[in-house]
Amino acid sequence: MSTNQTALEFAHAARLLGREARRRGLVAPSYRCPPRLVGVQRSLRRYPSGAVVAVQLKGRPWVAVLGDMIEGVVVVNRLTPPHADRLRTELWSALGVEVQGEVAKVA
Repeated sequence: MSTNQTALEFAHAARLLGREARRRGLVAPSYRCPPRLVGVQRSLRRYPSGAVVAVQLKGRPWVAVLGDMIEGVVVVNRLTPPHADRLRTELWSALGVEVQGEVAKVA
């Protein structure tokens, strides 16, 4: 996947995850890339009105990027099991990724 294609896919996933979070009455984080902290693959910054999840795209499998974006929604909303587990599964599904046990397969 080219850099431009990855950026477009990232933007699309961010919009979709934000829409799905809001639809469920949750806080939808903003997303950016790359993280400001050198050497990390993801970071989170909280603000009074929400949060920003920063994710490293370059050199990572797309499914790992999506996983970090989904986990951002869970962490920003301070969700715990079983709600967090259900939300993860629902968000993977919304992104078109089939989850089988511990393995995610891109559809």
